[in-house]
Amino acid sequence: MVDRENEGTVTRDHASNISRRRLLSILGMGGSALGLATVPLARRGFAQPSKATVRYWASGTMTIEKFWAQLERDEGIKVVFSDNGNDPGPVVSRMVFGNANDLYDVGGLQGGAEKELALRNAIAPWDLSKIPNWNDVWSWAKEIPYTQVNGKQYGIPAVVNADSMIYLPQKVGKVDSYHTVFDPKLKGKTAMEDAWINSAIFTAIYLKENNLLKIKDPGNLEKDELQGVMEFLIKKKKDGQFRTFWNGWEQGVQLVTSQEVWVMTGWEPIVYAARRAGVQADYAVPKEGYEGWSNDLLLHRGAVDRKLSEAAHRMANWILGGYYGAALSKLRGYVVPTDHSAMAAAKSGGEFDAKVQADLNQHVKNKFFSKKGATHWQNVRPTHFQLYEEWWQKLRNA
Repeated sequence: MVDRENEGTVTRDHASNISRRRLLSILGMGGSALGLATVPLARRGFAQPSKATVRYWASGTMTIEKFWAQLERDEGIKVVFSDNGNDPGPVVSRMVFGNANDLYDVGGLQGGAEKELALRNAIAPWDLSKIPNWNDVWSWAKEIPYTQVNGKQYGIPAVVNADSMIYLPQKVGKVDSYHTVFDPKLKGKTAMEDAWINSAIFTAIYLKENNLLKIKDPGNLEKDELQGVMEFLIKKKKDGQFRTFWNGWEQGVQLVTSQEVWVMTGWEPIVYAARRAGVQADYAVPKEGYEGWSNDLLLHRGAVDRKLSEAAHRMANWILGGYYGAALSKLRGYVVPTDHSAMAAAKSGGEFDAKVQADLNQHVKNKFFSKKGATHWQNVRPTHFQLYEEWWQKLRNA
């Protein structure tokens, strides 16, 4: 078991529905271009960039707490972090119709909302020439389709991962299928998240891969497919299958650590939090496959208007530069899709564990390329997303 530090606290401006949603063998890079890319400008002999404050509005699992001080030392940028939750509807609404663009400069949101936000002029495209560390992002992460709109890069994948189920092996044995969440024998001991962006796709994956419902793409359901998925979930809820539909990081961790719930769909960091609390918890490798996702950096249009675009680009480059990835892996078990994090861990003088970084990196890559089943990409804005919202409200009221 890997010993990781406490999660700490994050600033919240509303109730949380946090989203979330292991690193290559270390090679000596010497004075290569890759090694140079991770070194702050001030350490390369250039003048320290001007100081700035960037207000970062993202899922609570994306903050690195005390480690943000390194960004201020390296780039002169102070981060003020606020949790935006994991429900895309309210986030998009506040970006387009509310005051989020006035209050925050850089966003972090599960991938898929880029097109809508770009077309509504709520976000601006990134200038990749100002983010040199982008060159070393893993090629397949660069190709995540929803991060681009009309050939421009609106989303920078700061984290990639693939989700499945948290379970207590002492209660349920080894779990390798989503069937366990829906198993009547575990009535009242299972849970799913109160968010269709996760729970609808998990259910769709289960129904598709077990030939219980004809589904083409679990991440972008057609109207009849969505109806079948939601009617299945509503019936299960009425039958008392679920202990609850959990809402937010704290509740997700509490359900597992209290052992109220024995198996639930959810985020991998909950496993690490449970283990730190002394509860034996594991993360499933389901035969049906994973829900793949990215949490993407978004440049708010308001930041451009406030002349903070340059600072936002420096912050984005730093996030891809290694230190952030090493810190995030230590706190959450999440991986930034670049080898720079492994290099930073190797050069950290013991602040980060290089072997743990390598294992984490390989763990995530294995999910996408060497595991059971397929990877079905989460999309927070599928074609019929408004219908998803309507069906999810029906489930809440059932």
